[in-house]
Amino acid sequence: MNKAGSISVLHVIFLSMTVIGLKNHVTIIPSLLTGAGRDGWISILIATVTIFPWVFLLIYIHKKSNQEHLTDWLKLKIGKVASTIVRYVIAIFLLILAAFTMAETLQWVSSTFLPTTPIVLLLIVYTILCILLVSTNLQTIAMVNVLILFMITFLGFFIAFTNLQVKDYRLLRPFFEHGLQPVLTSAVFPASGFVEILLFLFIQHKVKSRFKWYHFAIMLFILMGLTIGPTMGAITEFGPIEAAKQRYPAYEEWGLGSIGEFIEHFDFLSIYQWLSGAFLRVGLLLFIAADLLNINGDRKSIWRILGPALFFMTLPLFLLNDHLFLKIKGDYLLVGTFLFMFLLSLLLGIVAFVSGKTSKKV
Repeated sequence: MNKAGSISVLHVIFLSMTVIGLKNHVTIIPSLLTGAGRDGWISILIATVTIFPWVFLLIYIHKKSNQEHLTDWLKLKIGKVASTIVRYVIAIFLLILAAFTMAETLQWVSSTFLPTTPIVLLLIVYTILCILLVSTNLQTIAMVNVLILFMITFLGFFIAFTNLQVKDYRLLRPFFEHGLQPVLTSAVFPASGFVEILLFLFIQHKVKSRFKWYHFAIMLFILMGLTIGPTMGAITEFGPIEAAKQRYPAYEEWGLGSIGEFIEHFDFLSIYQWLSGAFLRVGLLLFIAADLLNINGDRKSIWRILGPALFFMTLPLFLLNDHLFLKIKGDYLLVGTFLFMFLLSLLLGIVAFVSGKTSKKV
């Protein structure tokens, strides 16, 4: 394994907090509150408990692949043609995830503090910034993440404790207000973020030491906290009905923050949180896609292939009205992400199992 430009397991955990944390902290909450209402936080707990055994499948794949480059391992085990199909399907799906993250972020930017700025200009600038990040290396991405994650975490705790004065935890009751079925069904939304932990297997060859089961468990439980915090915050601050109507509940919580009588309106601080989180999420998704397409390290190919691909995949999303965008994201993308990642993990698990049996016979 080439150790040049490699990162530690701790860096991977930090990346999960930013890259997947943005999705679970912001993106899934409207769909979760719409589906489960005041019981949305229970859906998160159910999703965590349900996904936990899946962590051991990831460890099994990690051990059987011997921490090799996963695409090279697939090529060896299932052949060049099959592995190429798998690589391109995953890369395209990651581009779709990056495009939706980019579109949602820039729609929020346009609707909150830059309403008169042309959306195409915002898209060009942000695409260039993300491609600049992708054209570096994983170690640089990890270092940038460490630098910005501290402030993201600090601001998150800051607004959580500041808003304790306006939270009413009685709004979390009654439990199972509409029965168990909506709670179970809505568990797929946080689970669609949890299963993205699988993506870190695609950079395992760049990690200095092997993953242990508790590394993935730590990621899972941190993500649970990042999801349940703003969900309970939205319910206890706005009530389940009002919170479900909001497109950006996590952002709206910033508007309630105040210290004393004269210091308030901290919502501008959320700009740093969201933009830097989206920057890292899009950057890492594109980095893994570039690695799958074998263009990592080739800056010309990254600019020629990934840049235009991200731009033209994101642009049509701005033509959708808000209701349709939320419907596609909630009813299709989030559920589709869960199914895609879960089935992909099963495929990798089957390949690992079959290849292990074959090697024993030989």
